[in-house]
Amino acid sequence: MDGLALALCKGARLGRVIAVSACQAVALLEKPHPGTPSDRNLPIEMGSLVKMRTRVSVAYGMVTGLRVPLPSLQVSDKDLRLVELELVGEIRDMDTLAGFQRGVSAYPALDEPVYLAGPEDLAQVYARPKAATAPVGTIHQNGTVPAYVLTDELFGKHFSIVGTTGSGKSCGLATILRAVIDYSPNAHVILLDPHNEYSATFGDRAVVLSPGEGLYLPYWLFNFEELTEIVVGPDRNPEQAKILGEAVLASKQSFFAKAGLDKFGTVDTPAPYRMSDVLRVLDTTMGSLNRPDSVPSYQAVKARILALQNDPRYGFVFGTRLTLRDELSDILAQLFRVPVNGRPVTILDLSGIPSEVVNVVVSVLCRLTFDFALWNDTTLPLTIICEEAHRYASRDKQLGFAAAKRALFRIAKEGRKYGVSLCVVTQRPSDLAPGLLSECNTIFAFRMTGQEDQEIVRGALPEASHGLMNFLPALRNGEAIAVGEGVSMPMRLCFTPPAEERRPKSATACFASAWANEVDASVVEHTIERWRRGIR
Repeated sequence: MDGLALALCKGARLGRVIAVSACQAVALLEKPHPGTPSDRNLPIEMGSLVKMRTRVSVAYGMVTGLRVPLPSLQVSDKDLRLVELELVGEIRDMDTLAGFQRGVSAYPALDEPVYLAGPEDLAQVYARPKAATAPVGTIHQNGTVPAYVLTDELFGKHFSIVGTTGSGKSCGLATILRAVIDYSPNAHVILLDPHNEYSATFGDRAVVLSPGEGLYLPYWLFNFEELTEIVVGPDRNPEQAKILGEAVLASKQSFFAKAGLDKFGTVDTPAPYRMSDVLRVLDTTMGSLNRPDSVPSYQAVKARILALQNDPRYGFVFGTRLTLRDELSDILAQLFRVPVNGRPVTILDLSGIPSEVVNVVVSVLCRLTFDFALWNDTTLPLTIICEEAHRYASRDKQLGFAAAKRALFRIAKEGRKYGVSLCVVTQRPSDLAPGLLSECNTIFAFRMTGQEDQEIVRGALPEASHGLMNFLPALRNGEAIAVGEGVSMPMRLCFTPPAEERRPKSATACFASAWANEVDASVVEHTIERWRRGIR
């Protein structure tokens, strides 16, 4: 008896194949023989793995449906019971230990016996790939079999984490990152944290930057479109935008001359200049003999700049330094962790940034990340993780900031060539700009009940993985369907939860216990003080 036949004999026989298509099969459960366990007692359920013989291999299928087409009024062994299977891969030659391969090169014939896959089969199908990997949990079928992610495929080709609020996305992301940096301690990860959830998740292996706490993005880092969005506003008064552009370019000229950029520098070049010089250019123009007719527009631009300089919330952008110097190298080294110094993750706490400019800040960060990789001639892969990506790349063209959306799409479409990868995290795939999810080669789908969200995710998956998506509404917290090149094969996995003190602060508030106790009025005063000072 050859290795393939011997492997089949180790499993309990379930039935026989009665239909085969390109990526699916249907099996008819057989009436058990006397003395054998009833199929009702076998662990055949949704998600179970079964195996079948082909002419060259053992093919494996996952149970995606169980049904009785014509049920009797009473339970009867004469009822036809069908099992719908999704073909997931094969082992071509058990004797040479070639291992499991995704996809099938040959299909089972009609009436071919179907066997239940045992623990040995699960260990082979979900075996640790011969590549750089990190364990993130266990497979749903057997809690003793670990689930791995492929580091290069996952981070090199973009991935996404989707699921409804409270389904475990944040803990899943934390588990993936912690597992990867355990094996790759010199990683370079930038995490955009809109709600200050991850500050304690990675301990001393992360640097947390927030306004007033290390985050400094001077106005001269912003390109003209980003600066105009802050100073002129989203309405983009053309006259005011032109005035601002001319004043900024004039203020940069001295740096261009000193750095030899006279013929190359533009209003978008990230070069230091003084905002006081911009104000002086505005005053000089308004007070010149050829006084422009649009004096009110000059005054409006000047008033807005002065207001931003005096607003403590914008201190991380317009804060004044004693001396003006080129700090671009220091800023990028801090953002991208160069050198790592044992802290491979940069967490950018966006919760303290004024809501009207959060999208602009995200645009700046994503653009700087891509441009740095574009002009860098050394191997320095970067990963930027965008939490609540639908806020910055909305399906609605009227929402958000167009430059932020373009920056994210540029990384998604071109970043792989320059060593920049993107992780998209969202609870509303249907609100995400079309095409962004499709650029992700690996998807971790947590529980989703919205039909529209499910269809969006299905549209971004290969046809062979659609059957697994049927499990989405029934997933437990911390469970996900993992599909794509970042995993050895499509699987339903249970993430290993982080330790309690390392979990992201994304849990739902406990109303019952909070409402059971009286709250002192000093809480209101303390909140107002933090509110006015802009301190979280």
